[in-house]
Amino acid sequence: MKTEDLLKKIGLPARDPAGLPTSTKTFPDGSQYRIEIPSVESPEQLRRVVERADEYEVPLHRISQGSGVMMLTDREVEEMVEIGRSERIEVSLFTGPRASYDVGGTSKSANAAAVSWRLRGADQLRDAIEDIQRGIHLGVRSFLIADEGLLWVLYEMKKEGMIPKEVVWKISVTTGYGNPASVRLLERLGAGTVNVMTDLSISQLASIRSAIRIPLDVYISVPTGYGGFVRHYDVPDMVRVASPIYLKFSIPLGRNVYPAGKHILSTMLDYADEEVRQARISYEHLQRDYPSAKTSKKGAKGLAIPV
Repeated sequence: MKTEDLLKKIGLPARDPAGLPTSTKTFPDGSQYRIEIPSVESPEQLRRVVERADEYEVPLHRISQGSGVMMLTDREVEEMVEIGRSERIEVSLFTGPRASYDVGGTSKSANAAAVSWRLRGADQLRDAIEDIQRGIHLGVRSFLIADEGLLWVLYEMKKEGMIPKEVVWKISVTTGYGNPASVRLLERLGAGTVNVMTDLSISQLASIRSAIRIPLDVYISVPTGYGGFVRHYDVPDMVRVASPIYLKFSIPLGRNVYPAGKHILSTMLDYADEEVRQARISYEHLQRDYPSAKTSKKGAKGLAIPV
């Protein structure tokens, strides 16, 4: 059997499609795209994002955080939950700990930086699960995951009824996934949404879309550490080809801010301003070049809004 035939037999595309076929898949409400603002590290920054989204008239559906639940006090988590609930947006917090927070040196080395967001040893695996359980107790219903083993354990915990079914696992860009087979595997392990590599072509996104049903998260304004480029002109085709898709907007010339804290609050507020402005740029491109593209209203079905 030829390789192409085998891939087709198991439900995967044999090639990246050159014709950029339009996706017929959507979010549960029938929409094609939603907007996410990442690196929202505190209640103060979340409030600023909401304010700027209103000012720029940008639909805001989800915010995500990078430092981790472990870097927030109970009160800070509760404040972010309350804002998310009142604004009817998803609040996705990262899982901690991770290798880069640990005493090990491998994650600090140039050749092994990719391991820095993963878990080391059984203790960190247990701590990550307890970090999620704490977030769930405080009302969070969406968490970023950067370790496949953790995702599998969480999948088993859901089957045992230890975690509410509505909790969403959002796979982080730090995992570096970029092909149909890998993302299909994550979907089978219970991933609710996957942030793929930042430099995939539109045809590569189309090949992944053909293999899965869950939403893709795609950076449009890319953090410096993941390329630092901008793709505003690609957005109309991205939405058409890769729907359902979360469009993400970071700071192309920013710096690594994790773990964020009060000592850089002014910087993070500036980040919030610029991220929403970047979102407005892409939103305008969509209105000009793909005006029929459908986005969700606040509180739409499928959003893991805090409780």
